[in-house]
Amino acid sequence: MKRTSTKLPTFYLSHGGGPWPYMNGDLRPRFAKLESSLKTLPQQVSVKPKAILVISGHWEERDFAVMASPAPPMVYDFGGFPEYVYHVRYPATGSPELAQRIESLIQDTGLPTHLDPVRGFDHGTYSILAVTHPEADIPVLQVSIRSDYDPESHLALGRALAPLRDEGVLIIGSGSSYHNLGALMSERIGFYPNKPREESAQFDSWLRKTLTDFSSRQRSQHLLNWERAPFARAVHPQEDHLVPLHVVVGAAEDEPAHLIYAQDDFFGKITMSSYRFGN
Repeated sequence: MKRTSTKLPTFYLSHGGGPWPYMNGDLRPRFAKLESSLKTLPQQVSVKPKAILVISGHWEERDFAVMASPAPPMVYDFGGFPEYVYHVRYPATGSPELAQRIESLIQDTGLPTHLDPVRGFDHGTYSILAVTHPEADIPVLQVSIRSDYDPESHLALGRALAPLRDEGVLIIGSGSSYHNLGALMSERIGFYPNKPREESAQFDSWLRKTLTDFSSRQRSQHLLNWERAPFARAVHPQEDHLVPLHVVVGAAEDEPAHLIYAQDDFFGKITMSSYRFGN
């Protein structure tokens, strides 16, 4: 792809639960604050992207796989929702040409990678883009996270992808700053009252300070040692929804972070946040 005159920012977005933008009824209003935040994303990007690359916490492989289908299908990777959401479509095209470019960038760093010609969009991608880019008129690709969740490797992936920002590609890490569904369910049925509220608030305070108050070198070092954060393993017993953050930080490692979404009452109890890196 040709270099553009504008370097696009990167984003780490908390994506909510399941296919919520496609739902009717009582559940949808619970995502109102998140939805309002997501709607502002196009205004935070100075030009219309040539493509969107999503690193979703809902696709993991042994190496960094690259979506290569020209017309990616849908992956309905959730359960317990109304039947109609298992038929929704986000009809964006893929880009096999860009997929090869991404594979080459990753290979140049020595990280194992491969093209996946059949993988489709998971809800970590379309639950965001249905709000930020509902027209689905921009090619969309995904790169998987790695199943070992190694923080250094995910920072390195971001560094490998960084040249894409000069080529008009918008890089989004899709996860969640809090992701412990077991604790939420236990709290709901009466066990451990207020633990998710307290734990998520303290971890989120650490995350905000880490991303916005420290130098780029310190920020990366703190993310490598994220398990030292307050209640780190209570908030992320498995870090699949956190390591997309490492990727987008790696892709904008020397640039400032901006808090773009903050909510301390998500589902009435959880502190959640999202960030932009770069201007």
